[in-house]
Amino acid sequence: MIQYLIGAIASVIIVVPLAYYYYNRGIIRKTKELEKRTIDSERLAFAGTLAGGLAHEIKNPLSTLNIHLQLLKEDLQNIIGASGDDTRKVYRKIEIIQKEALRLEEILNDFLRFAKGQKLELEYCAVNEILDEVINFATPEIKQKNVVVLKSYHPGLPLCYIDSKLIKQAFLNVIINAQQAMEHGGELMIRTSKVKKSVQIDITDTGHGISNDSLNKIFQVYYSTKTAGTGLGLPTTKKIIEEHRGTISVQSQEGKGTNFTIQLPINLENVSV
Repeated sequence: MIQYLIGAIASVIIVVPLAYYYYNRGIIRKTKELEKRTIDSERLAFAGTLAGGLAHEIKNPLSTLNIHLQLLKEDLQNIIGASGDDTRKVYRKIEIIQKEALRLEEILNDFLRFAKGQKLELEYCAVNEILDEVINFATPEIKQKNVVVLKSYHPGLPLCYIDSKLIKQAFLNVIINAQQAMEHGGELMIRTSKVKKSVQIDITDTGHGISNDSLNKIFQVYYSTKTAGTGLGLPTTKKIIEEHRGTISVQSQEGKGTNFTIQLPINLENVSV
């Protein structure tokens, strides 16, 4: 009996310090990880601020350049008839320069939208109404591409506590992406439904679909399958949705189309102000 007690005490003497050692080592490791994450986060924040400032500095002269190119085009247009082919050549070159300058401005705008940290201006909003506003805004380009919009809205959808301006931007990015996937026309189906404590939005196109390889990358910054894409539209959408404590996912089949599913929480407690 005494030997058993001595053995038990010895085991405790050995095990407790070991447990304490490993516990402390775990705490130290986690502390170091947190410190590293904090440093990395601060570096990223600084880099974001620096890049945002640089983008703003570039944007101002670029806007001025675009305005004066437009004025120059208008002046040249008035004298083309009298000056002949040489003036037309100059005019075409100005058009190319302006097109590239506008493209650069678009890239900067997309970058600023993505990088900008802003406080959410939350209010109760009807998701169906927001979708209608976005569709109306995109209708001219959608019609030009021979795309037919079909809607299936849940009639009794609860209000969501969201930043309507940002959510409009998120929806618009997905709808533009869907429309661009249907170069030869097609159908764009937009559905809303209530799923547990969330409002669900499904945006489905009948476009060319996305390959499995690209499907894993579409939310990565600067990744784009389109030559004219900035690679910031869908990452911006994901950022906006996640800032609302929502989720976005995508399913696609090459040759058949793509479906984006967005879920926004109804419950106020799930959204940070």
